[in-house]
Amino acid sequence: MLGYDKIILNISESWLILILLLILSLIFSIYSYRFTLPPISNIKKIILISLRFLALAFLISIFFEPVLSLQKKINLQPTHLIFIDNSKSISAVKDSEKPNEIINRFSSAEFYEAFNNRFFTFGSNIKELKSLNSEAIKFDESSTNFSRIFRLQDFLENYQSINPSSITIISDGIINDGNNPIYQAEKLGLPVFTFAVGDSSRKKDILVKNVIHNENIYLGVSTTISTSIQNVGFENVNAKVSLIEDGKLLDNQTITLNSSGLNVVNFNYVPKEIGERKLQIKVDALSNESNVINNVYPFFVKVTEDKTKVLVISGSPSADFTFIKRILETEETFRVSSLTQVESNFLESNFKTKLDSANVLFLIGFPNQFTSAEIFNDIKNKIVNKKTPFFLIMNNDVSLNKIKQLEGELPFRIDNNSDNYIKAQPDLNFNEIERFDLLNNISENDWNKIPPILYPPNLVSAKPESRVISNIKADNNRIKFPMIIQRGLASSRSIALIGKEFWRWKLQTSDAINVLDNLILNSVKWLSIKEDDRQFRIKTLKNFYSASEEIEFVAELYNELLNPINDGEIKVNVKGKEDSKDLLLTSLGNGLYEGKLFFNKAGDYSFSATAKVNNKIIGSSSGRFNIGDVDLEMIDLRMNYELLSDLSKRTNGEIFSLNEFDKYLKRIGELDKRASTVKISESQIKFQSNEIILIIVIILFSIEWLIRKQSSLV
Repeated sequence: MLGYDKIILNISESWLILILLLILSLIFSIYSYRFTLPPISNIKKIILISLRFLALAFLISIFFEPVLSLQKKINLQPTHLIFIDNSKSISAVKDSEKPNEIINRFSSAEFYEAFNNRFFTFGSNIKELKSLNSEAIKFDESSTNFSRIFRLQDFLENYQSINPSSITIISDGIINDGNNPIYQAEKLGLPVFTFAVGDSSRKKDILVKNVIHNENIYLGVSTTISTSIQNVGFENVNAKVSLIEDGKLLDNQTITLNSSGLNVVNFNYVPKEIGERKLQIKVDALSNESNVINNVYPFFVKVTEDKTKVLVISGSPSADFTFIKRILETEETFRVSSLTQVESNFLESNFKTKLDSANVLFLIGFPNQFTSAEIFNDIKNKIVNKKTPFFLIMNNDVSLNKIKQLEGELPFRIDNNSDNYIKAQPDLNFNEIERFDLLNNISENDWNKIPPILYPPNLVSAKPESRVISNIKADNNRIKFPMIIQRGLASSRSIALIGKEFWRWKLQTSDAINVLDNLILNSVKWLSIKEDDRQFRIKTLKNFYSASEEIEFVAELYNELLNPINDGEIKVNVKGKEDSKDLLLTSLGNGLYEGKLFFNKAGDYSFSATAKVNNKIIGSSSGRFNIGDVDLEMIDLRMNYELLSDLSKRTNGEIFSLNEFDKYLKRIGELDKRASTVKISESQIKFQSNEIILIIVIILFSIEWLIRKQSSLV
């Protein structure tokens, strides 16, 4: 049938409904031309009825999302796909002839001409070999990714015209990029044969396995750098472990290597400069150690100037003030101070000092009618002129006359003054939750469990540029009064909670982390982000690259409302000790940009980037990366026989040693005898996304209209 063995039309809804609508369309078309003025011939009636019915039928079908599946059988010879590990770890195999030996066997006439084969190398990427010879395989790729092998459609051109019968992998089984491939291999449904290359025995070695440190590290503040040292065959031997910063020794310890094979060593690190700092853990090499490359573990840490200083100002002593201050004090990256107003003064001292140093302000029922003009003007200057971000709990205790003086910075407009309160719960706008980080780690279920607070109705309404994170529910009725409002415009950032007695949310009975805790802590983190960091971010995909890798940059660019910018200009300047290059990033859409550079020389590099829109600078950023200090392929040279064996067994394949090639040939031959030479090729035509259908509908209605006009029916 039209060259296809099977043609199937599927729709998303019931066939019965579709047929019923088509019948109604036919009845309507016939009824429309049952009587005409002036009368027309029966042939014209039939033509007009047919045109209208066909147009309506095509139009109705679009809503049923029809998909036409076309299947045909193709006679194809089975193809065997052979993948050769081209990574550096293969070059470290002591018997260097072994990899070349197996390549020679595959290129011999007994295999190359006897079977239908395609050869590939794999490492960082998959590359097809036009001819199989040892000169085409360099064993120089910087990483090994097995999972790409089993995504055949990603790299096989004309995949539908290929009939894969088996996959053969020649490798040491060392994976340092991508996911474990076993699930993908099982899902693909092809037998996987593996040739194990290398040595699976454990050699005497010392390895810096990992390093753990705080994400937030502050200038002049001591932090712990913890590292795990693994050893094989060196138990009860002394080793010197050092902490080094940019080539300078900071500290060292002599440890006795544990018989369990693992030692944990801690260093105290006190950073003396801000920015990205390059550190490394180094273990001095011991005699008879098989691999000294993995004795060094370099890493970068980001040192910031100080903790975020949060000043909490309350219009009076209250439970909301007490609970919120306690929550803020649980976060070690915040430095919290407070001011509590009693009548017109504060209980605490050093008002000016605390206000001047604050990065974020919390205003709880403040300012009120008793707040002095002098105090309020200082706070107003901090918010309006210095653009200090703030969090406001707005209720009837707040003086409307004073707070209106901040209206340009507020996320809401003030509507009415009312002394009454109603009990209300939050009604979350989950579209906004997906867009912002304000409510991270808080589930919908957690919100549904929290008790009501006291809410002042008709007090405020959200500004157009603000985001209403939550409205209210009262007596299970959803009311569009804002409870949580967020505003980020240019350099002005603010969050408002409307109501009082939010401390009740701390009393919720939930196994999850407390809603109020998360809301307060996430709010400070969002408020304290620098404007440049929010609108423009850039980084390299990795901090450490091997000598043969391209350096990949990725960036994000947004406007003041955090909408993506796709037509920006992002320039990057990269400097090393002896080299400097410029790069213009390419837009990928949705505010994302990327670019790549290649450097021949190893060493430390720094980069600075500037983002412009219409020649106006939106933001700038900088960072560091290294080439050559880490070579993933040389960290652990022990063959992973277990992975290769498991991969074969789980896919009904088999693992072979290099001297079992004849046995492998026999298995491949048996596969060819059993393999089907028929492959079903399937293609689909999705009409709901096909503009041709709409064009046909327009043409049919147009022809109908022309005939009607010619017959004076219009």
